[in-house]
Amino acid sequence: MISMTLLGILGLIALFVLLALRMPVGLSMLAVGLVGTVVANANQFIAVGMASDQAWARGLRIAYSNVSGETFEAASNYNLLVIPMFVLMGTLAGVSGMSNDLFTMAYRWMGHLRGGLASATIAACAGFAALSGSSLASAVTMGRVALPEMKRYKYADGLATGSVAAGGTLGFLIPPSGGMIIYAVLTEQSIGRLFMAGVFPGIILTLLFIGAIYLVVLRKPEAGPRGEKSSWAERKASALAALPILSVVILTIGGMYTGFFTPVEASAVGAFFTFVVAVSRRSLSPSAMKTVVLQTMNATATVFLIIIGAFVFIPFMSLTEVPSQLVTLLTSLPIGELGVLLIIIAVYIFLGMFLESLAMLVLTIPVVIPIAIGLDWDLIWFGIIVVIVLEMGMISPPVGINVFIVKSIAPEVPMGTIFRGIWPFWFAMALMIVLLIIFPQIALFLPETLVG
Repeated sequence: MISMTLLGILGLIALFVLLALRMPVGLSMLAVGLVGTVVANANQFIAVGMASDQAWARGLRIAYSNVSGETFEAASNYNLLVIPMFVLMGTLAGVSGMSNDLFTMAYRWMGHLRGGLASATIAACAGFAALSGSSLASAVTMGRVALPEMKRYKYADGLATGSVAAGGTLGFLIPPSGGMIIYAVLTEQSIGRLFMAGVFPGIILTLLFIGAIYLVVLRKPEAGPRGEKSSWAERKASALAALPILSVVILTIGGMYTGFFTPVEASAVGAFFTFVVAVSRRSLSPSAMKTVVLQTMNATATVFLIIIGAFVFIPFMSLTEVPSQLVTLLTSLPIGELGVLLIIIAVYIFLGMFLESLAMLVLTIPVVIPIAIGLDWDLIWFGIIVVIVLEMGMISPPVGINVFIVKSIAPEVPMGTIFRGIWPFWFAMALMIVLLIIFPQIALFLPETLVG
């Protein structure tokens, strides 16, 4: 016999070992959840006097039933249709060159300022985030467009790469965020309310990033030289070129916020009209369509595997009662709610140094959500804080995934230079968290006003 608490701790250790061995997150959680459920149930049956062989056989049957049931529940969840639709939307935008139009427009309007190209990159990343919902897609797509331009204008390598890595993280916060979708599913919150809650924080964080760039070039003007000043005719032309894709964003996201579309309907409408725009541009060759389909299927399958793994792992953690014991421990500490929140944020920042953001999200939800519920926190507001802390992990050394993405696009830039370049943006995210703690209505105003 083994105590449930010890079993839960051993399960977490096994999970981290598997992740350290580079086993996929979804499969790691599925394996640990399956084996752990067998052991936990067998222990319970043995404790009430059942024969050992019968207890293990019944525990195995329960675990298999759990895996099949949770897999079916995840695969048949209607709300999860938003994942392939928004992934398709972002992939179409990237392959068809619409992302170039966004960057060109931002460059025409902002490029003549000091640090303007870096600011334009942040603005374009924010726009592309509203299409793709993916931080990696935003970093890759905008990095390929923006880094050569900043190199041409002799931008400091740290500022150029840091702005791309940080701008890419906006895809995790600005709706339609893949991270928000998974958080909503795992915590049984409204996807639409979470999307609404991310609007103002996304806009403010974009402005904070641009402010960070301004402070960098104010201290070191040569880091972000001015670009060429575009004429008003060029600015208008760039805005007209980007109008189709901006219209898709306004139609999709605006329709969802006004209640005209549900999130699932909005994702389908957005994917359809993005496809129409791509076809009208004659940018979808057979090879491009093949790329779009394969990338969409690959990304969707990866996310669904993670969700299925989480659906198996979370019940196992509940059986061990580790989350409830942690709730009791933290709520009994004489540090108040703010102290508990700061501990959670510190743990997330630490884990972000080693784990990928989606992995960290699905691993921690079973533990932190009972704490949030026990302290009566609003789970929508808490979700936005979690998403921003996960964004910080995407650019934190030594395993910031967005930094490695940028390194693959700019192999000549030393890794140390890229990491030094991200710190102004990292502190901008920290400031955003402080603002959310002091002013929760930044996140809650839209959900409470539009939905009630």
